[in-house]
Amino acid sequence: MGTQMNNILKTTALALSMFALAACSSTSEPEETMPVAQESAGESAAARAARLEQERLERERQEQQRREQAALNTTVFYFDFDVAEFQPSDRETLIVHARNLAANPNRRVRLEGHADERGTREYNLALGERRANNIRDFLIVNGASRNQLETVSYGEERPAVRGQTEDAYRQNRRVEIQPAG
Repeated sequence: MGTQMNNILKTTALALSMFALAACSSTSEPEETMPVAQESAGESAAARAARLEQERLERERQEQQRREQAALNTTVFYFDFDVAEFQPSDRETLIVHARNLAANPNRRVRLEGHADERGTREYNLALGERRANNIRDFLIVNGASRNQLETVSYGEERPAVRGQTEDAYRQNRRVEIQPAG
């Protein structure tokens, strides 16, 4: 009976030890660290997404500046024969000019109207003036101040190209935006 009791005590001690070990061990620890790891990965993904968005916005801003600079470098606007209205394709470029003038109130420009040589001198002077005034009015409507703009007409007196071809005529029907003193 002594050995049997000894075996029972040993078995009980062993069982109690196993219960104690099982109670002390924790399976929740990996679960706790896993959300932390996932959370930091989520923060990393969020930070990366924010950085990519910032880079995209910066590229868009640079592209917009490039387009605006290209528009400001466009200073000659061409007209159809015997027409004082500018081309619809010039609208956005002229808006950029108007906004630039609005942002720089001390800047002044001269709008020089021209015509090709067809028509009388007086008629071409009047046509060049209507062309310059048309662009002036558009610039004012889009933000430029009237005191920033002056208009002058040279009619057919200052051709960009000499010649009596349709291409020469087309290049002479224009308004040029020039800096004014």
